[in-house]
Amino acid sequence: MSDVQGDQLVAPVLPGGGVLPFAPVPSGSIAGRTLQESTYSPRPVPKRLHDDSPNIVIVLIDDAGPGLPSTFGGEVTTSTLDRICAEGVSYNRFHTTAMCSPTRASLLTGRNHHEIGNGQIAELANDWDGYAGKIPRSSATVAEVLKQYGYATSAFGKWHNTPAEETTAAGPFENWPTGLGFEYFYGFLAGEASQYEPNLVRNTTVVPPPRTPEEGYHLSEDLADDAISWLRRHKAFNADKPFFMYWASGCLHGPH
Repeated sequence: MSDVQGDQLVAPVLPGGGVLPFAPVPSGSIAGRTLQESTYSPRPVPKRLHDDSPNIVIVLIDDAGPGLPSTFGGEVTTSTLDRICAEGVSYNRFHTTAMCSPTRASLLTGRNHHEIGNGQIAELANDWDGYAGKIPRSSATVAEVLKQYGYATSAFGKWHNTPAEETTAAGPFENWPTGLGFEYFYGFLAGEASQYEPNLVRNTTVVPPPRTPEEGYHLSEDLADDAISWLRRHKAFNADKPFFMYWASGCLHGPH
């Protein structure tokens, strides 16, 4: 988190005296007149995470109230959700914003939706204070904070936190997921998408679905497969880093 004073972004002091973003590690090497007279001694990068830092996965499903899945007493069988909840803790009291963009912005920042410019859905972003549709840099997302500490971060599926006028292939991209702390994104920027012929984005590049509906394509399955592929790459190249994954399906929102 951070604060704004005038036009200057001021990073807060963290426990232990640190600030975000952390200052780069200065060089420990000493240059002489020649390579032989020089001392090469890079300083170690400070370790900012505990060895047992957990992996974090947020699964966000639109418009699925607690009365829908069997996990919370509903009539739709959700055996995987049953298993996940049995391994952890469930909470059943919430303050809700009752709309897509505000909910997501609050979830990702821990802030009131009006305080972070998301008092309305992104398609209705405007000039009124609290409704600009842009998460300010003074309220870092959880992905940005975790990335600064050393997490690998990724987002999949529905985003809906970028003003509609900024969601074309021309950008600007600072309010896309990769501009707000996520190192990787695969999904769609709008409030909803076809489950069979979606308009997809990978990072900041518009991409077609990998298959056609006739070939059995479905968006939720594609998002899951891409998340699994990202996890496999993460384990192959960054197995020592914990990861934060934000997985937000396109269903049940559209179509219900």
